[in-house]
Amino acid sequence: MSDDQNMSMRKFLKQVGVTSQQAIEEAMRNAGDTAGKSFEAKMVLTIDGIELEHVVTGTIEGS
Repeated sequence: MSDDQNMSMRKFLKQVGVTSQQAIEEAMRNAGDTAGKSFEAKMVLTIDGIELEHVVTGTIEGS
């Protein structure tokens, strides 16, 4: 993998991480009282042209 490709991927993944966290935080604030609740989350990454679909699932705890 070239350095340019590696940097491009890292830049994209950083953007995904930062913007996703902001979206989750806003949604949790707007949801009101989430104390003691847990929420199932799913992230789907697709890349056109190379037939990639990568799914990550997990749980986010309310506070």
